[in-house]
Amino acid sequence: MADTNPTDWDAAQVRKWLDARIAAARSDQVVAERGGYGQQDDCDKATAEEMVCTLMQAKDSAADQKRFAADLKALLDRDEFIWRGVYDDTRFDRHARAYVRKLAKMAKTNSGFDRTARYQ
Repeated sequence: MADTNPTDWDAAQVRKWLDARIAAARSDQVVAERGGYGQQDDCDKATAEEMVCTLMQAKDSAADQKRFAADLKALLDRDEFIWRGVYDDTRFDRHARAYVRKLAKMAKTNSGFDRTARYQ
């Protein structure tokens, strides 16, 4: 049996989770785009999720829990979020900040990264 503590930070699992969330967010964007005007908020929400996960993946800070949390805090301290394919900048900014806070809570408690299913 392996002597791993369930609360130990698993960098590979976090990277896998980020990859899964990026793929799911892109899929959600396609579905929302096809839904037309009524689903623009859903598209902005999926775009915000993709942006946050892509930025965190690009920084490659998943190797260390403290560095991951610090990068999330730095991301939250940004003045504004600019990304492609956004319908409403204010709404997108709100969704991005909410997703960063969700991810920061997950990083702090080190929970939820094992759930790589498409819908969460």
